[in-house]
Amino acid sequence: MVERVYREDRARMLAALIRVLGDFELAEDALQEACALALRKWAAVPDDPMAWLLTAARNSAFDRLRRARVGREKLAAVGAEPEVVAMPDFADRRLLEVGDERLSLIFTCCHPALAEPARVALTLQAVVGLTAGQIARTFLIGEATLAQRLVRAKRKIRDAGITLEVPPDHLLPERLAGVLAVVYLIFTQGYTAAAGSPEHAALRQEAIRLGKLVATLMPDEPEALGLVAVLLLHDSRAAARYDTEGDVVLLEDQDRTRWDHTEIAEALGLLDRALRHGEPGPYQVQAAIAAVHAQAASAELTDWAAIAGLYARLLELTPSPVVALNHAVAVAMARGPAEGLTLIERIEGLDQYHLMHAARADLLRRLDRRAEAATAYRRAHELAHTPADRRFLARRLLDLDCPDSDCPDTDADAGETP
Repeated sequence: MVERVYREDRARMLAALIRVLGDFELAEDALQEACALALRKWAAVPDDPMAWLLTAARNSAFDRLRRARVGREKLAAVGAEPEVVAMPDFADRRLLEVGDERLSLIFTCCHPALAEPARVALTLQAVVGLTAGQIARTFLIGEATLAQRLVRAKRKIRDAGITLEVPPDHLLPERLAGVLAVVYLIFTQGYTAAAGSPEHAALRQEAIRLGKLVATLMPDEPEALGLVAVLLLHDSRAAARYDTEGDVVLLEDQDRTRWDHTEIAEALGLLDRALRHGEPGPYQVQAAIAAVHAQAASAELTDWAAIAGLYARLLELTPSPVVALNHAVAVAMARGPAEGLTLIERIEGLDQYHLMHAARADLLRRLDRRAEAATAYRRAHELAHTPADRRFLARRLLDLDCPDSDCPDTDADAGETP
């Protein structure tokens, strides 16, 4: 029960504690201590487990403040608060009055006083509950570097007195880029999680929910509409991405009748609304790419030239190694593997990214450069995190008839939980 309450209500509890204490680190530590106390004390589950944890966390935080001389002024500031932390009333239908706790927490983490990389990292930890290691892999940086970034961001929020709230309308635009980036990364973390894991569906659904809340707050912001569209289009393929054994099914091999065509229709409507505003931004371009895939009757009928052109535009808007990799793959599909491989060979900064090595290996395989392809597949296999990805890459190696001594142990991979 402690695990369930923590997993399902962590963001709400953390937001309530930060609202009262004004200190990210103190709120996180106090919540952890409350959970540890619950594991020792709960012979029977309380009637309201979340209220019990909030009260215990608040008391723990106040005990810390009383013991620390540096906490005297903070204690005086919050000492008049009631003994039980009050939770907001979620029955109110108006979004700004509801004050959705996760959304409030996101906007706090995405305050313009913080650098954008810190905003995204902090929200992924505070709202989604990802570890520093998981976030570091998303950013393709070291865990120690990421941990330092998180500590600095939390202390800046505390020292600057940044409050937990959805900002007024006139301040929303300056927070938008960070908020949309966070929602997109939450979805990506769920989309790339192992099939069957709790995160696989939960994070995707949470990201779509949060994206729709942001779009409700800012109905005339085309990038918010574009973000929801791209999330829905990717999510529409979720049921077809893995087979019954939990193994990866490539886009070209997916059963398109299993795609969620209700989500596709909703996404296309949102994209159409967004594109009416004029020059499309990055999320609208990504949605347009996903829409080309969604509207193709079969893999063979996919308009790869259009996709390559859209990726070229996205590369102009948001130049990054990952976008360059996607552009190279689209070019390979449209104009041949040799041209795509030339583009991949120019990309820097993706040496630790298994999908770069996998894409390079596939193009080498298609060019019948089998020894080089095997080396690239082997490197991708070493870097892959999920068992499903590792099994897929191991099968690709076997298809190349690599020597037994050089092939990964596919039997061991197959035994892992997908």
